[in-house]
Amino acid sequence: MTYGTNGIQGAMMSLVLAEGSPADHVYNHVFTKNAEGFWLWSGNQGNLILSAIILIVGLLWVSSKIRTGPASMGANRYVTTNRFAHMIEVMCVYLRDEVARPLLHDRTDKLMPFLWSIFFFILVNNLLGLVPIMDLLHLLVPAWKAEHRTPIGGTATQNIWVTGVLALTAALVFNGAAFARLGVGGYVKHLTADAPFFVWPLIVPIEFLGQVVIKPVALAVRLFANMTAGHILLATLFMFAGQVWGKGLFIQGPVTLISVAGGMAVMFLELFVAFLQAFVFMFLTTVFISLMDHHDEHGHEQGHDHAHGHEHAQVAHA
Repeated sequence: MTYGTNGIQGAMMSLVLAEGSPADHVYNHVFTKNAEGFWLWSGNQGNLILSAIILIVGLLWVSSKIRTGPASMGANRYVTTNRFAHMIEVMCVYLRDEVARPLLHDRTDKLMPFLWSIFFFILVNNLLGLVPIMDLLHLLVPAWKAEHRTPIGGTATQNIWVTGVLALTAALVFNGAAFARLGVGGYVKHLTADAPFFVWPLIVPIEFLGQVVIKPVALAVRLFANMTAGHILLATLFMFAGQVWGKGLFIQGPVTLISVAGGMAVMFLELFVAFLQAFVFMFLTTVFISLMDHHDEHGHEQGHDHAHGHEHAQVAHA
């Protein structure tokens, strides 16, 4: 009976992070290594595979609900047949028409598959990080907890290597889009920032580093830091409850209540941050693509918009 009670207490302490640093439950955990000690599989790899399965299966199902039906259905052929699918459709339309199109103009439809993919991939991994998969596996297999191992769990977008690869992919896209739009000569000319030639030795290296190093690093570090900070804060709050476990009701009760209430508040904040960081990554990638464009085209478009608005003003005045 005593052993069973201790086992239950140990399991609960595991869930509230009563042992060790809260960062231990946030960082990536190895599952298998080779003879040389190189990681062959880790919890973040499991999460990445799970997120890929969720995205492929889930979005294929969503597309089947959004797809236009046969002509025999009349106007109903254009109606999305599921509420969840409709929510995803609204998100996609908003990201395309309200976020990307004002910046990308004629290139919007060509680049949206990538931008949608990176948004939903980051979002799903952010949300998976809020699910205590690793802690539940440690309850089922205590040996994995003792060895700090797990085949799946953690937050993949908290891993700087994962965010680095995402940022590198984004950098390849926004630099590739710049070359496709401007050509090599136009790309190099853009790096001069239309400055006098005698300052090119200073301007060009700075612009080049900003385009191929600073922007990707900013994308990677921003996502990594936000996901790490929030998860460690959440783990710390729950750790307080575990530290007072078994120390009397008058201590354990208030601390647990405050920890759980604070943890729930932070969990809602983390849910918001999961969406926000996916949006920010996608939005900044869109901005970086738009920055490397023909200035004269932008000027022409702005002039056309101004003239169009002025024409409307004259009609209204008349």
